[in-house]
Amino acid sequence: MKLKEVANAEDIVIVGAGIAGLATALGLHKKGVRSLVLESSPELRASGFAFGTWKNAFRALDALGIGDRIRTEHVQAQALRVFSPSTGEVAQELDLTAPGKGGPHEICCVKRDLLLRALEEELPRGTIQYASKVVSVAEEDGTIKALQLADGSILRTKVKIGCDGINSVVAKLLGLAKPSYSGRSATRGLAHYPEGHGFRPNFLQFNGHGFRSGMMPCNKTDIYWFFTFSPSDKDEGVDESPATMKQFVLSSLRGLKVPAEVLAVVERSQMSDVLVAPLRFRPPLSLVTASISRGCVCVTGDALHPMTPDLAQGGCSALEDGVILARCLGDAVLGIGSHGVEDGLGEYARIRRWRSVELIGTAYLVGLVQQSDNAFVSFLRDRVLSGVLARRLLKLADYDCGTL
Repeated sequence: MKLKEVANAEDIVIVGAGIAGLATALGLHKKGVRSLVLESSPELRASGFAFGTWKNAFRALDALGIGDRIRTEHVQAQALRVFSPSTGEVAQELDLTAPGKGGPHEICCVKRDLLLRALEEELPRGTIQYASKVVSVAEEDGTIKALQLADGSILRTKVKIGCDGINSVVAKLLGLAKPSYSGRSATRGLAHYPEGHGFRPNFLQFNGHGFRSGMMPCNKTDIYWFFTFSPSDKDEGVDESPATMKQFVLSSLRGLKVPAEVLAVVERSQMSDVLVAPLRFRPPLSLVTASISRGCVCVTGDALHPMTPDLAQGGCSALEDGVILARCLGDAVLGIGSHGVEDGLGEYARIRRWRSVELIGTAYLVGLVQQSDNAFVSFLRDRVLSGVLARRLLKLADYDCGTL
């Protein structure tokens, strides 16, 4: 099948209106290609509060035409400070304004709802169909896919793009390995200061003693923080309420000798609706030979590369996916080149395969080292590894997904 045979909105269906889904839809729209986005929720999902948005993500946002809007709504981080759990002192500090391989580094803590709204507002009305959960996929004639929705209706499409998260129906269709539990969990919160919080725009990170935590201002009034840990029997019940979860986080952070003003941010915070979430990842080696795309079906975002949050690259890589997929598929639809739909999606899979393997594997290893309470690992982390890991983070964030 040639790409130019794909002509109308129903011919390209994107499952999931998260970061990856909306970025892909907007990229296709910018290229003049229509798509339909199916979202299971009745409205735009904005859970999770915020996420670190690095230089690679801003390159993708610029390609999509909303980079400057996101910049104006958030503050740029000036430095990354990694604190030692044993002394409470700064073990490593990196200047985030210094130039990297492709120019100055760039990082903001972007509020998820603002980003999703910015993506949504750039799409034509009717692109997103809410309350439309896909429960199964059937192949009718080798190219046409019949999507059964939760309400019993059937939608037929030629191209199906799975952006439906870590429990992706589309990933199961492609036979991707089931995500594994990392043995760690996370909670997060957002502190709001109507009159201004007064914190400097720095990314603060506290590691060790079995915990990993960080915080960063989103803007002048909001501060986002996260806390990861390895649950044990003695932690049972900490997620029964926001109050008990806060006390668990605070008592753990006090053991890391965290400054009092940081503890005050947690005290003030609104907690996530999901108090504790298990951290899961797709085994990176499973993606080496996996079918990221097959025929006219592919996956992006967490449906492709669920990873632990230790590089702050989950949302960033989803934006990369969206731009690259929109370029590969969009060019094919427009008849640029001589490839068919399958070739266009295959090119996207080729580009994203090793990037996904690298990000998942590195994130997992970074989390193990930073959270470890082993005395030897802790010594190396404070003396040597903090700088190595921080520089590795910046290198991975210097990726360029290109333009549409």
